[in-house]
Amino acid sequence: MNMPAPTATTCPPQAPPLSQRWKVLIAGFVANAALIAATAGLPTTALSLSSDYGFGHAELAWVFGSMGLGLALSELPWGMLTDRWGDRPVLLCGLLVTGLALLGLAIGGQPGDGALIRLCAGLTLAGLAGGSVNAASGRAVMAWFGPGERGLAMSIRQTAVPLGGLLGACVLPSLARQQGFSLVFGLLAGLCALAGYLTWRWLHEAPGQAQAEPERRTLRPAWSEAPLWRLALGIGVLCMPQFVILSFGAVFIHEQLGGSLLMVSASLATLQLGAAVARVLSGRWSDRNGNRHLYLWRCVLAAAAAYLLLAGATALLTRQMLPPALVLALLIGCGILISAWHGVAYTELASQAGVARAGTALGMANTLVFVGMFLTPTLVAAGLRHGDWPLVWGVAALLTLAAWPLLRASRG
Repeated sequence: MNMPAPTATTCPPQAPPLSQRWKVLIAGFVANAALIAATAGLPTTALSLSSDYGFGHAELAWVFGSMGLGLALSELPWGMLTDRWGDRPVLLCGLLVTGLALLGLAIGGQPGDGALIRLCAGLTLAGLAGGSVNAASGRAVMAWFGPGERGLAMSIRQTAVPLGGLLGACVLPSLARQQGFSLVFGLLAGLCALAGYLTWRWLHEAPGQAQAEPERRTLRPAWSEAPLWRLALGIGVLCMPQFVILSFGAVFIHEQLGGSLLMVSASLATLQLGAAVARVLSGRWSDRNGNRHLYLWRCVLAAAAAYLLLAGATALLTRQMLPPALVLALLIGCGILISAWHGVAYTELASQAGVARAGTALGMANTLVFVGMFLTPTLVAAGLRHGDWPLVWGVAALLTLAAWPLLRASRG
């Protein structure tokens, strides 16, 4: 007889000190930020990649998608290993190999013959190892925080995504322009080393996790349950409109709005900071109100409407009927709205799976997220070859709406 999926488990009767729980959260946050500084930060250097390496839209799409490909291939295996081995060894191993791959690019990834192949291979390897970060850090948060705290805690962990992107937007473009990509990849490798140190010092097995191991062995595997896959697929689809902005936002600002390097950095930094604040507020709201599906529905509607407005505004911009500043404001607003829901959705997925299977469930979602990350830049480049930016933004709106039936069906 099939066992029902467990509900979210509670904290142990003797909850660990708050300071220890926050150390675990900080370690997971820094690990995620280090990974995202590479995945979301590199696209902000698009102008320098084009000028230094001579890359066009197609080559940029391969570079920006390579790390996503590695992540997509490795997220689910890493998640399953996390449930079996624990958070700490998986996270330490993944951060070590990711840092070494980025260090290799710092040494051998300069412009020249074969640069595209070297960059794609190194970033794919970094992604294969970096797939450990999301599942391990997310499972640690679920294990250390109680049901009434997980929405906020998971959302704070998820702010590492926009804040890692913020670091990229503020630092990487100017570093690439002034010092070259050796220092860019060296900095990213150093962030992985810092995350590894904090993980080694602060992230340990939560009280009661060892006793929960027999329970894990009696449960159906998370990957065998259709409701979890539907929710994971909804998360993956909803991330694709976000990747449209993260991968080609710098190109749009430069080519369509005439933005300088400073304008690109400031705009993307504002977007990422706003997204971080929105995620924290979203997690707090879900802890207080409990209705995560209502919140997700509102996010889907608001983001889809914003993308449609951006598509119309971009069409009017080409006819010189709107000022570029208004279009830029809409772009930033889209980026914030399509980023606000992450912590709430991941908390819902991990809660439906239960702590004992959270690593696998998060790995399922992140596999689909990074499949989208790999595909989206190529799709955007194809859309720009055969259409224009209003078409790209219109498709992003449709993708946003397409996620809702999957998110809703996950409750069945």
